[in-house]
Amino acid sequence: MASHFIVLGLLIATFSCAIASDSSPLQDFCVADLTGPVLVNGFACKDPKLVVADDFYMSGLNVPGNATNPIGSKVTPANVAQIPGLNTLGISMARIDFAPWGVNPPHTHPRATEILTVLEGTLEVGFVTSNPDNRLITKVLQKGDVFVFPINLVHYQRNTGNVNAVAIVALSSQNPGVITIANAVFGSKPDIANDLLAKSFQTDTNTIDLIQSKF
Repeated sequence: MASHFIVLGLLIATFSCAIASDSSPLQDFCVADLTGPVLVNGFACKDPKLVVADDFYMSGLNVPGNATNPIGSKVTPANVAQIPGLNTLGISMARIDFAPWGVNPPHTHPRATEILTVLEGTLEVGFVTSNPDNRLITKVLQKGDVFVFPINLVHYQRNTGNVNAVAIVALSSQNPGVITIANAVFGSKPDIANDLLAKSFQTDTNTIDLIQSKF
């Protein structure tokens, strides 16, 4: 009888480990068919016989992004849209260039945790915890410093220096998505009703109209 319990315990332990791990890939790769007609949760796979080296390749992250815009930053992504071979692999990256005092505005990645490394300059970074605390966790980073933004939390970066700054980020999804808070709230199509936003932000409709006009 004791041996039966031992066997049962081993089976339970094995099953627990199995359901706790990531699912194993069923093929070597699934290069995204970006123009395919099949609609799935992500992208359908390109015929493996048609896969070429360029499906796993991208160049240009050595080129500074043009940060001469109203927010003073430029994101150069390297996700499944640029590298179809990332499809189903759960990783991507991006380069972010900052003009002096430029910002990457508050935003979220609905499908990914982000890890950022400063390559040049000084960045103030931060994220806000969920309701009800809404606690701001922030730090000033120097060249070589690393910071993590947990999945789906609102976060930002700001160049706090008088010279350009550069960061490289990695994300735990081939298609992390991005929701910039100001764009989503004030630049939706069609507009969110200005009286609703006025009540939500405890201001007046004229102020909301002015903000919406900038998006």
